[in-house]
Amino acid sequence: MSPAPSPAAPSPSAAPARHPEEIRAALASGVGRFHVESAHELAVLADLAARARVRARVLLRFNLAVPGELLDGSALAMGGRPAPFGIDPADADAVVRTLTEGSSPWLELFGIHAHLASGLDARRQLAVAASVTRWAAALTARHGVPLREVNVGGGMAVDYARPGERFDWAAYGRGLAALADEHPDTVLRIEPGRALTVYCGWYATDVLDVKRSRGEDFAVVRGGTHHLRTPATKGHDQPCAVLPADDWPHPWPRPHRGPGPGHPRGTAVHPEGPPRPRGPADGPAPGGGPGAVRPGGRVRLEHLPPRLPDAPPARIPLPPRRPGVRSGGRPGDGRTRHRPLPPPAADRANI
Repeated sequence: MSPAPSPAAPSPSAAPARHPEEIRAALASGVGRFHVESAHELAVLADLAARARVRARVLLRFNLAVPGELLDGSALAMGGRPAPFGIDPADADAVVRTLTEGSSPWLELFGIHAHLASGLDARRQLAVAASVTRWAAALTARHGVPLREVNVGGGMAVDYARPGERFDWAAYGRGLAALADEHPDTVLRIEPGRALTVYCGWYATDVLDVKRSRGEDFAVVRGGTHHLRTPATKGHDQPCAVLPADDWPHPWPRPHRGPGPGHPRGTAVHPEGPPRPRGPADGPAPGGGPGAVRPGGRVRLEHLPPRLPDAPPARIPLPPRRPGVRSGGRPGDGRTRHRPLPPPAADRANI
């Protein structure tokens, strides 16, 4: 969902597919750029813009191929292979002609967009950016139109296995500056996303139960697949820390799993998790001593293990339930389901 448009920060509208009502609302709300991913979507946008008599700036997204070695080691590669994202480069000239030969007078070709992979280091990111920008410049030159903007995508690497290793932003910035000098009339945009935010916080959750199954330890935490999605879908080990809680109000023994030769690591799963683990958690495993994972305690999933100043981890509260979130299930049964309320119309307008 895009932020509300403002003169200082024009909002983009981007997605592999959008309902016509979303496009109509985006036009009405003054969205500054439409990232278009197919010829059909371009036709829909042209029709709706003409009906509304609203001029729209278009960035065409393409599924470009790059030299194979540039995507080696990528956590998720989309470029140069079948994917729902972007227009096939074979159709590039035909799609551009739709915007340059007068058949779509309310649309303006403003630039090119290509997000081809995630998990690349600075050297590979720069090579991909250069390949995309030069391809875009050649395409627009063939059609005699200026190339005002190129969005070279994101996917800057976040190394969960070696959290001390960071993306080399200084080298990337120098490389982008040199690339911008090659194309002085073109604005280069990037999508840094997780590479910026992953170091800025962490997610703390209650431990509901711990158990051992066929030689592996599991901590069942109060969360859902939306909280544990990245480690689950990418299959990586998520750095974590234990926030201990000594209080145990029940008369029965407190189950625990902890570090040691028999418990080297554990897996965090949500309460309704299927047999396949959904949230690998490296670091302290589900034990009775220091670093033990026990019901009533908490686990903090993070990228790096910093502590907030003057805030002992054991006292860090879970965030209160937000207004506008509906819940179901019996209290304490570990089956709470969260269902967000629909966003206000003003927010939906910029999807």
